[in-house]
Amino acid sequence: MEQPLARISCENEIHYQIRIQELEAQNLELSIRSEELIKENSVLKRENSQLKRMPLFVALVVDVFENGEVYLRQMGNNQEYVTVLADELRPHIYPGCKVAVNNALSVVKVLEETYDSRVRVMELDESPEVTFEYVGGLSGEIEEIREAVEYPLTMPEVFERIGVEPPKGILLHGPPGTGKTLLAKAVAHNAKATFIRMSGSELVHKYIGEGAQMVRELFSLARDRAPSIVFIDEIDAIGTTRTNDGTSGSAEVQRTLMQLLAEMDGFDNRGDVRIMAATNRVDMLDAALLRPGRFDRIIEIPVPDIIAREEILKIHTRKMNLSPDVNLAEISVLTEGLTGAQIQAVCREAGMFAVRKSAFEVTNQDLLDAINKVTGEEHDSEERMFR
Repeated sequence: MEQPLARISCENEIHYQIRIQELEAQNLELSIRSEELIKENSVLKRENSQLKRMPLFVALVVDVFENGEVYLRQMGNNQEYVTVLADELRPHIYPGCKVAVNNALSVVKVLEETYDSRVRVMELDESPEVTFEYVGGLSGEIEEIREAVEYPLTMPEVFERIGVEPPKGILLHGPPGTGKTLLAKAVAHNAKATFIRMSGSELVHKYIGEGAQMVRELFSLARDRAPSIVFIDEIDAIGTTRTNDGTSGSAEVQRTLMQLLAEMDGFDNRGDVRIMAATNRVDMLDAALLRPGRFDRIIEIPVPDIIAREEILKIHTRKMNLSPDVNLAEISVLTEGLTGAQIQAVCREAGMFAVRKSAFEVTNQDLLDAINKVTGEEHDSEERMFR
């Protein structure tokens, strides 16, 4: 009897050990599950508290009184009210700043200056790499642009010593491809200033007041980032002569233009903010936009002459492997009437002709073929030179 009892006792002990291991495994699993539920519960509590928290409203500080009170205007509904500031917030409050207020209209915190994201992307973090060495000819135009835009930012003491006020803005006009945008990039590189570039079409919006608001924020950003250069390309998109055609779209464009006129020459001083603009149709622009005080200099960027064309050819071929038979003086004669962009296209197409032949260098014939391709004409080189 002892052996069967001993065997039963051993079996019971093994069963108990297995049972204990199963209970320990279950306990571990439940512990893990409990931790997960605790974490989930804390997340839900945090989200619940966020949902229960009262929202804050944005208000604009109109004025700060000596007795510690502040005059606020709530943005959106233009409600105005006076409230008391906390002592720790008073040093950071000034007229024009934005603050967050609660339901009791008490100031909770001061907000940082914010701009429309569409305005922020117009600001270049780094100056363009383009210099005036990339511009062929136009030496007189370049000097006028530098006097009006670059020198007031880099040498303000000279203007103060002489007692002359520098031009507020310049307008570049001329046929497409003559280098107006290229000149703006070169000025931004030399002036070491914040460069804010935009197209006039970016200010045309569907909803009433949106374009004017973008203009206000654009110049506010320029003043905060001063010294700065604001370059408006294709300004004729919003600057055309005002007419009354009865459409809401035309009225909105005119409202945007009037806001631009006010920012360019209003009661507020722009400070170290220079304005450049470019257009192909100066004849379409509104007279109020062209008057002195807004655009003090209107500079025509003409189609390059023969000397400028040769300089442009040298610029665009300086990195190319040219054959000894290439005569850039002859090519400059054959490119009569072409703009700088078209001459650049000629150089590019000549390189592509050489690539197509797997050649090692660009020949004079490649350049002649490129001229024929860009102009769409077939002329003998000697005939074009001496016609």
